[in-house]
Amino acid sequence: MSEILVQTLVSGLLIGLIYALVAIGLTMIFGVMDIINFSHGEFLMFGMYSSFWLYTLYAFDPIVTLPLTALFLFGLGVIVYKLVISKITNAPMVSQIFTTFGLMLLFRGIAQFFWKPDFRTIGHTMVSGSFSVGGIQIGTPQLTAGVGAILVTAGIYLFITKTRLGAALEATAADKEAARLMGIDSQKMFALAWGIGAACAGVAGVLLSTFFPIFPDVGANFILIAFVVVNLGGFGSIVGALVAGILVGVIEVMGGFLLGPQYKLAIVLVLFLAVLMFRPQGLMGKA
Repeated sequence: MSEILVQTLVSGLLIGLIYALVAIGLTMIFGVMDIINFSHGEFLMFGMYSSFWLYTLYAFDPIVTLPLTALFLFGLGVIVYKLVISKITNAPMVSQIFTTFGLMLLFRGIAQFFWKPDFRTIGHTMVSGSFSVGGIQIGTPQLTAGVGAILVTAGIYLFITKTRLGAALEATAADKEAARLMGIDSQKMFALAWGIGAACAGVAGVLLSTFFPIFPDVGANFILIAFVVVNLGGFGSIVGALVAGILVGVIEVMGGFLLGPQYKLAIVLVLFLAVLMFRPQGLMGKA
């Protein structure tokens, strides 16, 4: 029983790190622009398909092509901002919500049109297989995804806290008007935030593609939980998203183990409602 419990905790920790990586991109966009991006899960989906087609057509391993996919998703995020989001930065929130929701439907429709609603998987990769530690079975793809999520999260945190460009992003998030008076181009910061957010989702997609099925609606499996993670950690907090992602992953998996898999999502949503009721600013958000 103890081995099963530890196995469950390890699984929750690893999937929680992926949740955190997806949520960090989401919280960055909201923190800098105060826009809720409902199409964020579709950037993850594009990352998974990019990984799949590079593997299928050219036999490029997903881990090898991860930097290329991250760069592609960064560019896609910037393009989406320039063509669509830049037009609604000063629009009412309801307009912003409908715009990003429309982007979500558009991206899913494009994926279904070109790639059909079939489930696809990537075969053997350089991280395929598993190993045992003290009787605990750990999948190498899941471990690689967890370690990758930690490294990317650490990189984003260091970029924000240790570089001038990161300081400009933080200043824009704190006070857009004051940042503009200091000579910071807010439009460039907004585009950068969208690019980094999309790249984070794309990296998560590549890491997931080594062990998770790929299909047009795959983003829906993660975006709802990502919103819970962002809310729990505190909107705009990278460290909060990391802590909350791990917490949600462990609670989801443990809840499924103790109560039944059919209750996993319900437990996460109850947690979401509890946070909204008792601490709406999140664990590390400002009151």
